[in-house]
Amino acid sequence: MNYIWEVVGRHPTGQQPTGAETIQKLCDRVASSTLLEDRRDAVRALKSLSKKYRMEVGTMAMDHLVRILQTDRADTETLGYALDTLYNIICSDEEEEPEENQQKQEDDLGAQFTEKFIQEPDNITLLLTLLEEFDFHVRWPGVKLLTALLKSQCAPVQGIILVSPMGVSRLMDLLADSREVIRNDGLLLLQQLTKGNTAIQKIVAFENAFERLLEIITEEGSSDGGIVVEDCLLLLLNLLKNNSSNQNFFKEGSYIQKMKPWFEVGDDNSGWSAQKVTNLHLMLQLVRVMVSPVNSPGATASCQKAMFQCDLLQQLCTILMATGVPADILTETINTVSEVIRGSEVNQDYFASVNAPSNPPRPAIVVLLMSMVNERQPFVLRCAVLYCFQCFLYKNHKGQGEIVATLLPSTIDANSISAGQLLCGGLFSADSLSNWCAAVALAHALQDNLTQKEQLLRVQLATSLGKPPVSLLQQCTNILSQGSRVQTKVGLLMLLCTWISNCPIAVMHFLHNQDNVPFLTGQISENLGEDERLVQGLCALLLGICIYYNDNSLENYTKEKLKQLIEKRIGKENFVEKLAFITKHELYSRAAQKPQPAFSTPEHMLFDHEFTKLVKELEGMITKAVLRSSEEEKKEEEVKKTLEQHDSIVTQYKELIREQDSQINELKEQVALLTSQNEKLQNTTTQQFSQIQQHKDQYNILKLKLGKDNQQTGNQAEAAHVNGLQPEELSQLREQLEELQRQNQLLQTQLTEKDSLITIENLFLLLFFIYLQSQTAEITQLQSERQELLRGSESTVSVKELMEKELASATSTTAIMQAEKSKLQQEVQESKKEQDDLLMLLADQDQKILSLKQRLKDLGETIEDEDDLDSRDQFDDDDDDEEDDEECDE
Repeated sequence: MNYIWEVVGRHPTGQQPTGAETIQKLCDRVASSTLLEDRRDAVRALKSLSKKYRMEVGTMAMDHLVRILQTDRADTETLGYALDTLYNIICSDEEEEPEENQQKQEDDLGAQFTEKFIQEPDNITLLLTLLEEFDFHVRWPGVKLLTALLKSQCAPVQGIILVSPMGVSRLMDLLADSREVIRNDGLLLLQQLTKGNTAIQKIVAFENAFERLLEIITEEGSSDGGIVVEDCLLLLLNLLKNNSSNQNFFKEGSYIQKMKPWFEVGDDNSGWSAQKVTNLHLMLQLVRVMVSPVNSPGATASCQKAMFQCDLLQQLCTILMATGVPADILTETINTVSEVIRGSEVNQDYFASVNAPSNPPRPAIVVLLMSMVNERQPFVLRCAVLYCFQCFLYKNHKGQGEIVATLLPSTIDANSISAGQLLCGGLFSADSLSNWCAAVALAHALQDNLTQKEQLLRVQLATSLGKPPVSLLQQCTNILSQGSRVQTKVGLLMLLCTWISNCPIAVMHFLHNQDNVPFLTGQISENLGEDERLVQGLCALLLGICIYYNDNSLENYTKEKLKQLIEKRIGKENFVEKLAFITKHELYSRAAQKPQPAFSTPEHMLFDHEFTKLVKELEGMITKAVLRSSEEEKKEEEVKKTLEQHDSIVTQYKELIREQDSQINELKEQVALLTSQNEKLQNTTTQQFSQIQQHKDQYNILKLKLGKDNQQTGNQAEAAHVNGLQPEELSQLREQLEELQRQNQLLQTQLTEKDSLITIENLFLLLFFIYLQSQTAEITQLQSERQELLRGSESTVSVKELMEKELASATSTTAIMQAEKSKLQQEVQESKKEQDDLLMLLADQDQKILSLKQRLKDLGETIEDEDDLDSRDQFDDDDDDEEDDEECDE
């Protein structure tokens, strides 16, 4: 205190000033001193008084301290004193535990000063700027002050930091500080900063927080590390919990694989420290965050797959079966394994193959069920085992079948304990909690599995020597009627409701026993206490299921007779009221929130999460079924049948239209093929025409040459005689040439006719294609008309008749089109064949003509056309007459 008096300027002589007066003088010194040393001494004095006179210092000195932070940036020592003083004002660091009222006052005071400090958002920005200062005396108190502000007024400070440029990035730099105390306090600061703020969580994650935190955990010894590992894990939980974006980033960054070394537990599990238990507990929670049932199914499935592929699930199962593991770690491990395998077929199959290290080895499922039905085991452990069994059977029809198979007579092994035997033992034990757990577990083996519901009807139980075996279904109802505890009754009723729902065969088996329905009606109609009202509601639900899923195969218990029985014995309104009590129960609402059984005491274990879904689904349907009259039911059934017929007709028409569409598409393809073939034929015909024209040109040239050579006929005749060719042979050659020319002319005529025929066929094909298009449009129009007609339910029969007529017309049209198409295809094939034959004949004729011409040329004969040949014949006749006259004169 002498130092303070020196700073103030007075000695402690006489009457001493009060604390407020001293603080006021120090504030004046801070505000008015021009020397840095004086301001530093005054701030240091304020720091020493700030704990004892927190109210006074905060009220009078806060503004002066903030001004020091702004003006004396160059003096790190003064900055450190100012930051420490502000920290003492905001946060009380009394070593002794204050009383509750005093603590509340201290918190309220800190909140008031925090609110005053953050009224100017620039103060937070100033703090963030000071954190860039590397000096320990500035950076460390700055981190502590910002952490205290976040603890006192979290949301407002988060908002200011979020909009501050590079605000989060500056805080992330604290994790890279080489001084452990700053790094560790930086972890605490980031914990407060990331609480409940998704935007800041994302920024921190993308600032490479996951990589740095995992490195720190590894450096500190993973699960064997100290409090720093715990702080890192808490920060990771803040970043990942309820933040799908960060979870996806964590998975995509392959950080799940880096979690596996955390769970490598040795054989010696004795002497776990409290810190190791805490660390491993947080690590297991971190795994559960990634595969929580509240996450999106796709994200959960991908994380489950990654955990199996990197052997993380295998490592967890090793801890599950290890000895010496603390009970709370074992419980949390069971819960973690449960959510890793929930709904994942691959993981469920692996879990089914895990064996406990016992002699002989037993399946892990059997070992866990033994703990569940053992009343000496801790309550939380039994709840965890039940949750694990439920997750193993969730959407796992294969696993459900394996569990039910252990109860069937053909698969029971007398030398080993099976899951089914343990469930039956728990179902009929004296412990009500075992009854409830076994009933719920067996109900999950039947969930949404009609096959196993029917299979379980085959199970027979030997109750006592000398008596015939009793079915499992009947034994459950027998226990109900024996006046068991409420928890046992609720468990058995949940099992029975799950069993017979949506299974008419099971309903028939249940109603076949004459005592079941009177027992249910008696339970519902009685006036019982508050606890028994829940049992009455479940009995009403069970009886309602017997009505709703009744196939009327038992004459004494048809739907109508059961409804009449309810009306006479119970009353419809009373029945509905008892049924509605289930959903109004407090424990029902709690169980409906999440799949994991979370109960504070064994007595609160009354409802199962999956069963709440069943109640929600069935309550409205059963209420309608009970309140509806028989006439309404008949009308509804008639309407239902009419709708089914209507739907079947629509389905038939849809199939027919699909067939017609496919046929039309096939016809279009065939038309396209025929069109392409026709184009090829036209191209071939064009080529043939050009070749014939060439032949004609060559023939005309030969005729011209023949005309020029007419004058040399006598000499040619002599040459013919010289060559030894007789006139008769020459005439014969001429006749052959004439015949070939006539055949050529005939072939050209036929070819012209075929060309005209092909043109007509092409035209017909075009018309046929146009007709197909019109038919397609007509069918489309019929479809639209059908849809419009189907909208009116009152004219269903007329719509059917009209559409049948239209369908018959369309079908006959399609048949005609197919016949015409076949005929056209046959004619095109015949035309093509005839054209090929004509082309062959033309080629042969041309070849013969050419050979004859060549032979005539070789013989020296002139090639003539028909006119030339006629004149030539006349010329020869005149020569013969002249020769005859000369012979007569002689």
